[in-house]
Amino acid sequence: MTSNVASENRNVAIVGPYLSGKTALLESLLFATGTITRKGTAKEGNRIGDGVAEARDRNMSVEINAAYTQYGGINFTFLDCPGSVEFAQETYNGLMGAGLAIVVCEPEPSRILTLSPLFKFLDDWEIPHIVFINKMDRAFSDEEGCNLNFLELLNALKTVSSRPIVPQEYPIAKGSELIGFIDLVTEQAYNYHPGAASDPVPMPEELKELEHAARQEMLEQLSNFDDHLLEELLEEIEPPTEEIVKDLKMELGADLIVPVFFGAAELEYGVRSLLDALVREAPEPSLTAERRGLKGTSDIPIAQVLKTFYTPQGGKLSLVRVWQGELTEGIVLNGVRAAGMYRLLGQQTQGVQLAKTGEIVALARMEGIKTGDTLTTQPDRLKAPLPTAQVLPPVLAFAIAPENRKDEVKLSAALTKMIEEDPSLTWEQNTDTHQVILWGQGEIHLKVTLDRLRRKYNFPIVTSPPQIPYKETIRSNTNSHGRYKHQSGGHGQFGDVYLDITPLPRGEGFNFNETIVGGAVPKQYIPGVEMGVREYLQQGPLGFPVVDVSVTLTNGSYHSVDSSEQAFKQAARLAMQTGMAKCNPTLLEPIVTVEVCAPNEFTSQLFQLITTRRGQILGYEPVADWKGWDQVSAYLPQVEMQDLIVELRSLTMGVGYFNWKFDHLQEVPEQLAQRVLATVADNSNGGGGNSKSKS
Repeated sequence: MTSNVASENRNVAIVGPYLSGKTALLESLLFATGTITRKGTAKEGNRIGDGVAEARDRNMSVEINAAYTQYGGINFTFLDCPGSVEFAQETYNGLMGAGLAIVVCEPEPSRILTLSPLFKFLDDWEIPHIVFINKMDRAFSDEEGCNLNFLELLNALKTVSSRPIVPQEYPIAKGSELIGFIDLVTEQAYNYHPGAASDPVPMPEELKELEHAARQEMLEQLSNFDDHLLEELLEEIEPPTEEIVKDLKMELGADLIVPVFFGAAELEYGVRSLLDALVREAPEPSLTAERRGLKGTSDIPIAQVLKTFYTPQGGKLSLVRVWQGELTEGIVLNGVRAAGMYRLLGQQTQGVQLAKTGEIVALARMEGIKTGDTLTTQPDRLKAPLPTAQVLPPVLAFAIAPENRKDEVKLSAALTKMIEEDPSLTWEQNTDTHQVILWGQGEIHLKVTLDRLRRKYNFPIVTSPPQIPYKETIRSNTNSHGRYKHQSGGHGQFGDVYLDITPLPRGEGFNFNETIVGGAVPKQYIPGVEMGVREYLQQGPLGFPVVDVSVTLTNGSYHSVDSSEQAFKQAARLAMQTGMAKCNPTLLEPIVTVEVCAPNEFTSQLFQLITTRRGQILGYEPVADWKGWDQVSAYLPQVEMQDLIVELRSLTMGVGYFNWKFDHLQEVPEQLAQRVLATVADNSNGGGGNSKSKS
């Protein structure tokens, strides 16, 4: 791999919160490079990033969109990543292959907190990133307000970044209008022109002092990593522009600083200066590869799958980043031959015969290959797979069923493909409630998935809230007798048993014992007794599976001709049915341990959120590797988890999250138990029960 090859390609992820203007920025970048001749609009739904129907329906990105372009002698692939927290898995998977990220944000200091999880991910994985403050044309009412707002934005960014924030531009305003910027590297001022390149103009006299202070701060930040620059500043020597650019590129590539740019994407303000900065300063692919453990000393092709698509026309496409070597048309990776290789421009494909280090391309029909896989021509020589983004834990679920029951068998195959496209989805067939449960990252995430099932696979789906897997147990013991006698001509059926039914400590499950003496129940029939007990415990007197019960067969009788294992099974069921009703049955609900994380300014609200949902606070502590964040641990009834994520995100500006797992069963409070049992009775009588909807 030569340095010439490495210098040709850059791949850049465009990330940021929902509505920050990422897709508009991509559209303007492509227009500025000449890749498109007319920009689309959100209203018309014809932008490059609006390719799929689910995105157009909601006016939001719901998956990665790749766009290839050229500018300044560099081949760029931009990845427009979803901004909604519910599609964060897509963004994180894309970032794992990015050489640089552009973090797009709005010019509202109070909203900068929403960048916190994104900055944490970028910092943890040492992914170089810059900030583009979008919509700066709407940020102020006068020149003084422009200066104050810009400084407030920089200070807010410092609170969410563990790297120094280094502005490379300073805004120029006239009244309430953003009219240009000053390049802090060259100290050249420019006037904006909508849809065109900026013109150089003299620096406004009233901004010279502010610009000088901003430039000095930039240079001081850079001098923390360059002793020669520090000496120049101490000796009041003006560093040459070439040295400053070299420092910016080196320190950005090493993920030591976070440069800041600004503009208005829809007007193309700041877009060309951003492109010029990418040409000058974006790190070469080899730097990112080295951080992933690839030293560039081998020509063996290595690539990684960032995203899987199932397209109506082309079938399966695997979006891959080439980390090392070259990919050729028809290459065999991990034993699978690529049926085609394409550069992407949204939904458009362009066939290519060669993809070099640092490029992002789509490989066709790589069956058996999934998102995150490391691909190579020589798997036996690969020391270890490339790291992948952790799959986010599920936080919200729908119970789903095909509208047409004939489609039930096909549903699992369709869901498997959906999970290939989106690993943050998961599904299960709940053994207690017998429902198919679809888990995801939020309501919009799940509804988008159901829309895709309907559009791609013609599966209209009926949804309902998942049933809670309640259990029941007993609080007292009893002795019970069951006799089964049936005569219908020929051999009859006879079984007779005496059972002791006793409660067990919580979590002990079920025990079956026998104390038969003298052959009162022959040994060959005892398994039938246990089988009958177990079958009955699948649905106890309250209508739920029974747990934490011990049953002992103490006595019985048999008939030498009419007795059978089946007869003793029926006798045991009768004994359980009679006895369990006398054992003071009680309803149990699943309790989960939940760890809720959010910025510490929201900690008191987290306490209230948990306690109002019948939760028991276990404690709280700072998140170990996340300054300014707290983690609250608690026990919470599973039924109270149904919409927890919705309220949590509402309380925490969308950044709060939680992890959870089942912990134990606990008695349901009497008043709530009565409501649950009334609902069960209503359902069994054909009543309303859970509400259902069609998707």
